[in-house]
This record gives sequence, C-alpha cells and structure tokens, in this order.
Amino acid sequence: MGDYKNNVDLYPKFHEYFRKYMPKALIVWGNKDPYFLPAGAEAYKKDIPDATVKFYDTGHFALETHVREIGNDILNFMETLPH
Repeated sequence: MGDYKNNVDLYPKFHEYFRKYMPKALIVWGNKDPYFLPAGAEAYKKDIPDATVKFYDTGHFALETHVREIGNDILNFMETLPH
C-alpha cells in the first residue's frame, strides 16, 4: 500500500504486456465491490479478450466470503494452463 502510486503509474506498462503476450487470465471480482467496480474487471478483456472474468455475489473482500468457490475456480483454471 505504501507504493500504490507507483503501481498506478505502471498501469500503461501492464496493459502493454497484456496486449503483447495475451496471457491466460482468470479475473475474480466481487460484483458489489464499492472500490473496484465491476467495469474494472470487464476492462481486462480489452487487452486480453480471452480472459475469464468471474463475478461473485460479494463486496471488496471476496476471498473472505467466497474462499472455497474462488479456490475451486482457481484450481480449475490452473488445469487449463500448459504443463
């Protein structure tokens, strides 16, 4: 958190990387997050069209409320990655 400003400054480089390399991506998001709105999750698909965007019926702390569901989705996603 102490270096969040520099993280934000790097966003253009992150997006350039996404467009260049098109990494497989699983984006997990709380659909009721008041800080990181659902549109922010959907925006990843501009740079990574094949990204999987998954919303959970929760707020900002999705892992605290949906740990099992998200954990299973992560494990299932990892099975799709090359070995």
